[in-house]
Amino acid sequence: MADAGENAPDFTLPRDGGGEVSLAEFKGAPVVLYFYPRDDTPGCTTEAVEFTGLGPEFKAAGAQVIGVSKDTVAKHDKFIAKHDLGVILASDADGDVCERYGVWVEKNMYGKKSMGIERATFLIDAEGRIAKVWRKVKAKGHAAEVLDALRAG
Repeated sequence: MADAGENAPDFTLPRDGGGEVSLAEFKGAPVVLYFYPRDDTPGCTTEAVEFTGLGPEFKAAGAQVIGVSKDTVAKHDKFIAKHDLGVILASDADGDVCERYGVWVEKNMYGKKSMGIERATFLIDAEGRIAKVWRKVKAKGHAAEVLDALRAG
């Protein structure tokens, strides 16, 4: 499980619009890496829309925002088009990156247990270390909280 103070596990994943995105390509700048359960569900949409709305401020702080779920690139493209999103969405279809960051967890909803992605965010500094971790994130207002932490350095 990735934690604050550790080096962030590197990855290269397929991304929206085709091509790939890797953590290494942003070395020298902070990265907001957020994991979410599924495209176009209420909490996930709220989170993506809020990160998009604050996009100019994240950019002004020099940071790149990347969302990761197990959804396909095609689903990411539909999600982006439907909600006019301005964040990179990466597809971790096999769950390897979710495992390395410790967000593939057992969930318990209404007494039914299943495996799924825990909504979590990792603020990664310019040197590639995890500066801060948010787990069991509540979507509403989360992007602003992350932006405040980024600005606080």
